[in-house]
Amino acid sequence: MFYGFAWTVCRFILLTVRRMEILGSENIPGRGGLVLASNHRSYWDPVIVGCALPKTRQVRFMAKAELFAIPLLGPVVTKLGAFPVRRGGADRTAIRTALGYIDSGGIVGIFPEGTRNKSEGLLDPQLGAALLATKAGVPVVPVAILGSRGFFGKVKIIFGAPVGPIPGNTGGGTKRANRNDLAELSVTIMEKVAGLIKSGK
Repeated sequence: MFYGFAWTVCRFILLTVRRMEILGSENIPGRGGLVLASNHRSYWDPVIVGCALPKTRQVRFMAKAELFAIPLLGPVVTKLGAFPVRRGGADRTAIRTALGYIDSGGIVGIFPEGTRNKSEGLLDPQLGAALLATKAGVPVVPVAILGSRGFFGKVKIIFGAPVGPIPGNTGGGTKRANRNDLAELSVTIMEKVAGLIKSGK
């Protein structure tokens, strides 16, 4: 109920005040597990991604563990479906939590840059999105968000065509992804995000 209420209010604000434009919605399947990988330039970004999706397709974001210790904010982000991840290494608990959501048909959102990017380019990607997609055997949908900084101005979000996972890692395949495989897929994902950003300008 809390998520539905927050989604309705925030979506109304984004559509009316920020004139949010949503492109590529056809790339989001109506059901089934999925990983979303987006650029990250603003605190608004998780809200924009969530509100660009149908209310019935709740996205659950990995968020830095420090947020959950902040009074008021921690309980709110938890109610909105976020879950903590410890940065600086492989957080196995966060990975298991994410895979559980995906395996049950849910959507997990990842910001592969690992932090809010204050530059105009893209930071080198971390491996989380590629790792989850490969372990769960689901594709990654690249996402580009434009204009999210600040409180005014038009916001645009573009969902790209799905990519991955690494062939052979699911469905009885014998090949196991190594770090180079995951790095290659991560670069591909960020290249797709960069292309979406360029197309949206």
